[in-house]
Amino acid sequence: MKKVICVVEDEKDLNELVKRYLEKEGYEVRSYLTFDEAEIHTSDEDIHLWILDIMLDDKSGFDLIEEIRMKSPNVPVIFMSARDKEFDRIIGLEKGSDDYITKPFSPKELVLRVNNIIKRTYREENPRIQIDGYQIDESQRIVYDEKGHEIELTTKEFDLMMLFVKNRGTAFLREQILEKVWDVNYFGSDRVVDDTLRRLRKKMPNLNIHTIYGYGYRLG
Repeated sequence: MKKVICVVEDEKDLNELVKRYLEKEGYEVRSYLTFDEAEIHTSDEDIHLWILDIMLDDKSGFDLIEEIRMKSPNVPVIFMSARDKEFDRIIGLEKGSDDYITKPFSPKELVLRVNNIIKRTYREENPRIQIDGYQIDESQRIVYDEKGHEIELTTKEFDLMMLFVKNRGTAFLREQILEKVWDVNYFGSDRVVDDTLRRLRKKMPNLNIHTIYGYGYRLG
């Protein structure tokens, strides 16, 4: 399941930019342009993080975080502001914010801060699997390379990879792989295993899958 992030920013272009970068990172993003639009959703229970602009029409992000904290005291909040004032930072911390970023900022920097807070807050719920230089987010079914770039896998490529990852050192016959990944009722050729594995190796060349000739495959 994707983590849900709410972005509250009255500058439409900036709102869209932040939304686009966060979605590219794999988050579900709900964007609001006004205090009133956002306030309606402060009771939503599936939100994992809020990003709030301090200046919102006739109210502020400080007013909104009070609403959020009354209903969801443990959900992290990041403030955005064009005012680089220590006073704002202190107020934000006093009201329970987890971070503060000053405009103009790099969207990539915001994404990094979001990732760090999400990882810290929900680390027990959703740890990433580390293997052969790759990071695997099993719940979101996303794989990242050593540079943090997402590797796009098909459903069966991901399922095949996870079979090996969860059974490292175990050798599998093609028939066993078909049964576990494609289901016992699959009537196609077992060549589909070889074809899928070939694509997986191309996309994840550092994944140390060995061919056992005359038998099958094993992740070393």
